[in-house]
Amino acid sequence: MAELTALESLIEMGFPRGRAEKALALTGNQGIEAAMDWLMEHEDDPDVDEPLATPLGHVLGREATPSEHGGPEGPGSAAEESKPTLSEEERQEQTKRMLELVAQKQREREEREEREALERERQRRRQGQELSAARQRLQEDEMRRAAEERRREKAEELAARQRVREKIERDKAERAKKYGGGGVSSQPSPPTEPGPVPSSPSQEPPTKREYDQCRIQVRLPDGTSLTQTFRAREQLAAVRLYVELHRGEEPGGGRDPVQLLSGFPRRAFSEADMERPLQELGLVPSAVLIVAKKCPS
Repeated sequence: MAELTALESLIEMGFPRGRAEKALALTGNQGIEAAMDWLMEHEDDPDVDEPLATPLGHVLGREATPSEHGGPEGPGSAAEESKPTLSEEERQEQTKRMLELVAQKQREREEREEREALERERQRRRQGQELSAARQRLQEDEMRRAAEERRREKAEELAARQRVREKIERDKAERAKKYGGGGVSSQPSPPTEPGPVPSSPSQEPPTKREYDQCRIQVRLPDGTSLTQTFRAREQLAAVRLYVELHRGEEPGGGRDPVQLLSGFPRRAFSEADMERPLQELGLVPSAVLIVAKKCPS
């Protein structure tokens, strides 16, 4: 049976004539399948219905025929009259094949678009996972930097405490050297008087509580006070050093030596007392000391 031309087949399938001619021209007149692929890919283009600037015959790689130029052999010429015509049944059969081909192309296009959509979704999820992992790494880095900063601050605090302790020890050594090394060993302790004898065997003397720390409040000449907790076995010189480090400047700008006094009973502590523990001086568990200006010798 006679076959429809590619242009006629496309027109039979419902494509506009201008669009069908354009598809055949731009695909090099390679057949109806190539033209249909072009039409389906470019059906949403805004210029799909615009005519070609170049004559159709030149686009297809051939010279334009007299019928295309509108020459002597126009429509109704002998060439067209000699072309075999299709019966209605043959035309319907060919149209059916073309429609099946269009449906197949449409299915292939939908499958391709579905695959592309799945690929885009996989890529979006992959990018989301990478972004989440990057946020997690950033949070871990911030937590690690915060922990390192806390460790550094703690180390600096411990080092500062160590420097204060070393300064106290150096000051004690300098004072011992300055005042001839008078210490507890050169001052014999007074003999301990025996306590009262219990009046009855059933009565027991109260047990004296041992304190590890003592709280010292120091009143300064300007009316202010300093309060600090010391170890019970720490020497009185540590209290004096603490006062010298934390008291304010004198009106004249200098720092005079200080002397420590007990509130009640009234007692002035000597240089020898400075080397004695607070527990031995009766300043445990708490005591109030008064700072008096000490005239330099």
